[in-house]
Amino acid sequence: LYDQIQRIADDRSGPETLHIAGRPIVEGTLAALGPADMARMGPLVLLVIAVVLLLVLKQLRRTIITMSVVVASTIWSFGLMSALGVPMYSVSIMIPVMLIAIGVAYAVHLYNQIDHYAGETPGAGRRDIAENAISVISSPALFAALTTVAGFVSLVTSQVYPVKYFGLFTAFGVFVAFLLTMLLVPAGIMAFGNGAVKKAAGARADRAERIPEHGLGARFAEALKARPRLVYLAVAALVAVSGFGISRVWINTSFLANFDSESAIVKTDAFVNEHFGGTSSLNVILEAGEPDAFKDPEVLRLVDRMQTGALELENVGDAISLTTYLRRLHRSMNAADPSFDVIPDSSDLVAQYLLLYEMSGDPDNLWKVVDADFKSANVTIQMKSDDTRTIQRVIDYVDAQAADFARLGITVRYAGSGYKSLVFSDLILQGQMSSLGLSVIIVFILVSFMFRSLLLGAISTIPVLISIAVNFGVMGLLNVPLTTSTALISSIAVGIGVDYAIHLITHYREALRVLGDEERAARFSMSHTGRAVLLNAAIVISGFMVMVFSVFPPNRQVGFLVSLNMLTAFVATVTIMFLVLRSLSPRLVKELQK
Repeated sequence: LYDQIQRIADDRSGPETLHIAGRPIVEGTLAALGPADMARMGPLVLLVIAVVLLLVLKQLRRTIITMSVVVASTIWSFGLMSALGVPMYSVSIMIPVMLIAIGVAYAVHLYNQIDHYAGETPGAGRRDIAENAISVISSPALFAALTTVAGFVSLVTSQVYPVKYFGLFTAFGVFVAFLLTMLLVPAGIMAFGNGAVKKAAGARADRAERIPEHGLGARFAEALKARPRLVYLAVAALVAVSGFGISRVWINTSFLANFDSESAIVKTDAFVNEHFGGTSSLNVILEAGEPDAFKDPEVLRLVDRMQTGALELENVGDAISLTTYLRRLHRSMNAADPSFDVIPDSSDLVAQYLLLYEMSGDPDNLWKVVDADFKSANVTIQMKSDDTRTIQRVIDYVDAQAADFARLGITVRYAGSGYKSLVFSDLILQGQMSSLGLSVIIVFILVSFMFRSLLLGAISTIPVLISIAVNFGVMGLLNVPLTTSTALISSIAVGIGVDYAIHLITHYREALRVLGDEERAARFSMSHTGRAVLLNAAIVISGFMVMVFSVFPPNRQVGFLVSLNMLTAFVATVTIMFLVLRSLSPRLVKELQK
């Protein structure tokens, strides 16, 4: 419809400027821009990740294998969507970025182990290297993949279908990326060898002796142990500030918030809101139990009072109801005297006016504000903003009049584009809370099962809980609302952020078992796995930061916030979680000896 109107306008020249606005136009423009944005963002994130991988992995062959994994997982996900007839939603355009940024993590850990083993075992053949990588990494990588899948699958608790589909198909893509990585990376080693790898000079056979004593990771582990109070105080201060920010988080389902302030659609909407009643509407539906209830002057005066009060609210531009017609009729039938711009006192006079209007040349307008039996009435309130706070303000005002209507046997309900936005915001909040709680519980269960320890399961949730607090705290402090897009972040962050904890705990516990020395186990795990976790976080953050180039402001916010979540989860993993883990090492040693 928009295209047809625009073509008609383009065919006619004149001094007038044509503005086309309204909710259908906004939604249609959003649907048109979505695929175009995805077509631009997909290649960009591929390029960025490929460059970062080449710098990290230092081999073109490894980069190609890893990139083929994430490209295949993305194609498979959209192929499954197409096969099942699931449409593209605005939130779906983030799926490629998610899969490409997340899917490379498993290869990074595999190659890190491959290089470590090849460096420590100079004479190892291709098969030995591949088997070692699989035996060491497969278990933590599997559970890292499962926790990430759990984070996305938890979104199915949302009642918003675009969010459900986003979670399901991204979860599918993540698991495909894990499976393909575990197949193609070892296959690449078997087929092409490991390439040029620096051999560790004087590599020793005794594994207990092969500990990086003076690396950056080892020094970092020692510095942490020397200043634990500083770490705990810093985390406490961060959580306290985040708590203040959380109290300021608000929900917004405005469709216009998806566009830049300088975009044509926003400017057109602003023009209409400035000169007319508003482009967003709220329908207040009043229902009585008896016919002709809305011919009663007492009822009509109450409706008129509610309507007049609503017009005084911020961002309310206009309102129309049955009382609008009656007041105008009453005034017109009395020589346009302003003193008659009120509801008539007599129900008979009201009935006469309505009969007169029904007999006029255009009576259909009347049935937009009342039904034929005069049992139901529709008050349409036009607003100059479609943000949730404006709509909620109007509903709160009308709700305050509900008791007065109830005394007259009239119930109040709502409809309209504005009300749908408000209901949508409630669904987002409910879905956010349920999916977030579910993802944390699933992650805790999976990690506890993996390590056969409830204690380690609890420790692994420390980084994700901190990252959740920081995420919502930053949103509140920066006035970033909770939207369809940003509502996804925390559940996703739980699944991805716990990966760092899984890998670090796995290698620390294994080093503790082999070495029997907590100091050396800490230095080894931080030097070996800490490096892989750092590279993992850097690549994921690089991928998500590409989203800051999206045409949609909420997607730019998602890119920034997910990157912040990954950074927070990484820092929390290698600091406070690692300190807690080390403090419980005597208990871990006893568990390992059982």
